[in-house]
Amino acid sequence: MIAVIDYGVGNLFSVEKAFASIGEDVQVTGEAEDLKMADKLVLPGVGAFGDCMKNLEATGLIPVILEQIDNRKPLLGICVGLQILFEGSEESPNVKGLGVFKGMVKRINAPQLKIPHMGWNSVLAQSNLFDGLQDKPYFYFVHSYHAVPEDRSLITATTEYGETLTAAVANDNIYATQFHPEKSGDVGLQVLKNFVNIGS
Repeated sequence: MIAVIDYGVGNLFSVEKAFASIGEDVQVTGEAEDLKMADKLVLPGVGAFGDCMKNLEATGLIPVILEQIDNRKPLLGICVGLQILFEGSEESPNVKGLGVFKGMVKRINAPQLKIPHMGWNSVLAQSNLFDGLQDKPYFYFVHSYHAVPEDRSLITATTEYGETLTAAVANDNIYATQFHPEKSGDVGLQVLKNFVNIGS
């Protein structure tokens, strides 16, 4: 079973629907026992970094999530679900992230372009999360900030928007995308299928 972690963010049910459309047993849940029993976890996120962390802290699920990561359970972060894996964000300077990855989330530096970066962008990717896709596939983005890991080898995909932006990261059992696979049509569904197949 795939558990989509429910902490009151907006894209829960579109993520659930996307996994269901590829035939997966998926459940939106905020129950610690469900997260422990699940085969894989999905950490979604939309909106501001600080709001997402506040909501997540209020659930009491952070120790459970970190425990499951330590137990090497596969986890997929999506959008702000990627960002909160890092130590903090310029968007919410006094708010600590989960600190799974060292590094900060920084505002996109593209003075000649519209912020937030919203729409379809091609991605240069190197990861098993992108197996079966053509070179430079297009995904749907909505964001004003992107992660800048201390360890650049964590970056598995980039996109260009005024500067080179982090589009995906991965390390061991943790995968995360800045784009929304659940809103990215067939290419996004392929990414979700690849995540399901990891470790299977």
